[in-house]
Amino acid sequence: MAGPSTQEPVKTQQKCIAIFALLCCFAVLLVLIFSSVDVWGDDEDGITEENCSRDCRIVLVENIPDDLSLHLHGRSHLPLSVGFHALLERAQHSVEMVSSVWDLNSWEMDPVVSAAQQGRLLFHRLLGLNSRGVRLKIASSLTNSSELEALAAHHADVRFVNMTAFTRGGLHSSFWIVDRKHIYMGSADMDWRSLSKRKELGVVVYNCSCLALDLHRVFSFYWQLHDRDYIPSIWSKRVTALYGKHDALELQLNATPATAYLSTSPELFCAKDRTRDVDAIYQVIQSAKTFVFISVTDYLPLVKRSVRGVTRYWSSIDEVIREAVVLRGVRVRLLISFWKKTHPLTFNFATSLKSLCLQLHNCSLDVRFFSHKEPTDDFQLGLNHNKYMVTDNAVYLGNHDWVGSDFVMNAGVGLVIKMKAGALDSGATVLQHIKAAFERDWRSRYAKSLQGSKVGKSRHSQWPKTHWDTKQENDETERP
Repeated sequence: MAGPSTQEPVKTQQKCIAIFALLCCFAVLLVLIFSSVDVWGDDEDGITEENCSRDCRIVLVENIPDDLSLHLHGRSHLPLSVGFHALLERAQHSVEMVSSVWDLNSWEMDPVVSAAQQGRLLFHRLLGLNSRGVRLKIASSLTNSSELEALAAHHADVRFVNMTAFTRGGLHSSFWIVDRKHIYMGSADMDWRSLSKRKELGVVVYNCSCLALDLHRVFSFYWQLHDRDYIPSIWSKRVTALYGKHDALELQLNATPATAYLSTSPELFCAKDRTRDVDAIYQVIQSAKTFVFISVTDYLPLVKRSVRGVTRYWSSIDEVIREAVVLRGVRVRLLISFWKKTHPLTFNFATSLKSLCLQLHNCSLDVRFFSHKEPTDDFQLGLNHNKYMVTDNAVYLGNHDWVGSDFVMNAGVGLVIKMKAGALDSGATVLQHIKAAFERDWRSRYAKSLQGSKVGKSRHSQWPKTHWDTKQENDETERP
């Protein structure tokens, strides 16, 4: 038998092992705590998942430059600048904002030029929020913005998201959350051009705190990446999605029953239960019965990695469009902007899509390019900056152009709204308003058809030759 002298070292060793095990557990716990997300002030406004509002009002907002002649056919949508100011007037506690660009207070233009006045007015209203007791919070990936520095000097809380460290991309999201009750989502940046010279489209949703609370969780995701160069392995429950493509929010939009949910990209930025943007787009196209209308600045199903310079085909969206057209007989219209930065391969992919319907019955796929043709030094003059899709039963509003690299590398947010069965017959809905906006642009003189077998006429030399025909089809008899 072992004597007391031999038992003592054994007990001491066992105690050391036990203490070491406890220290290891404590260290792991600390790592989990500090790697997770602590969400600031979630209960400061009293809005929770249990008491949030689903009875919402939605308004379509657009910016249409004065020098674009578009026939509204009696439908006048709320100007974007009016929608922004209406949101700021309602703000009582907080305004949370994300934008890829901050260029409202432009000093490059003459101060009396009206095109820049709306931007400067909005910027000065943001500067004045603190004096009203409204806290302004901004998440951005910009490192050298004089406007963000000025807002921070006026007590705005600005946090930097190091997108270069995460994906070598940018923070391309564009949305507002006001008092966690009202939201804006759309194509516009915090840029004076979005309020004057570019064509933008988005929605403002009022008194919709359930949806606003979920969008706030996306904002909180960005907020907690401040000065980090890694994505935490464990996230707080407070940034997980409340709704998704399989469990969408049921709500009333202008007294009409509908469902809605948010999607995000890139995949690395999808917190638990959050739907990816590409999956949301896929679901909307798959659920379409008769038509899919798409309006984007750029369409390019390619991914280019800047580090290696390797380009690969990105099939996620391109294939589902082809499937809808060929296998299900869904009518597709694709309106793409033609501008200084249009990639030459865009025309190849557009021609490939159009060729699907050659010698096929019950097949309809049309591609047009939207361009303001007047020569100008500012290549964004009249640019169609829209980023949306509308079908016979749903709408997708996003922050990305339909370019593979954007979805893979850049952060963005999408909003999917689907009308309940029978809701489309109950009167004008946001889907019908967006569809009308698309058809107005499609039938305008700025939308040109792609005719691969014909050569563009010399008077339209700015259009790519061998791709353009100035002849417009007669759309009056076309119906989805």
